[in-house]
Amino acid sequence: MDGFDVGERLRALRSGAGLSQRQLAEASGVPHGQISMIETNRSNPSVASLRKILGGLNITLSEFFEPDTDFVQEVFFGPDDLRNLTQRLYSRAADASGRITFLQVGDARAHNLQILYERYEPGADTGETMLEHHASEGGIVISGEIEVTVGERSRVLKAGDSYLFASNLPHRFRNLSDAEAVVMSACTPPYL
Repeated sequence: MDGFDVGERLRALRSGAGLSQRQLAEASGVPHGQISMIETNRSNPSVASLRKILGGLNITLSEFFEPDTDFVQEVFFGPDDLRNLTQRLYSRAADASGRITFLQVGDARAHNLQILYERYEPGADTGETMLEHHASEGGIVISGEIEVTVGERSRVLKAGDSYLFASNLPHRFRNLSDAEAVVMSACTPPYL
């Protein structure tokens, strides 16, 4: 990996926004200590936790990991053209179990639509802190199975099953099986 420092990048963005750790924690709805632990690289955040924190800075995972990327307004994309929004999040971890991979099609902000190819390794979990954001999202399970929890409802979805919900409802995705799960999803407006 290219040595991307998640903690240093978060610290630079927070400082650039003129926020203290405590102010960012309040804006993000996370404990103050969590910001400190991430910035000092004593804790690797889950995708859900990092996204929640970045919400307090009003930036996406894509902007966090690739701030200077200019998009060419393409129409068609091959597998190598998809943007990996999560590879730098796991760059320090040696074990691949429990990883989540989000590959994005094109420039989500330009189209106000985020289309993702998602892979969940066995044990992968978006986190105990449920995701909540202003959007609508849906997806189709391509292979494997994934437990989707929305509010008080939960179901294990298998290949061919799908979901659609208002993202302001607390939600979580977990792979409880021993095989990889693959999901194609869309979210508008973009969240990650």
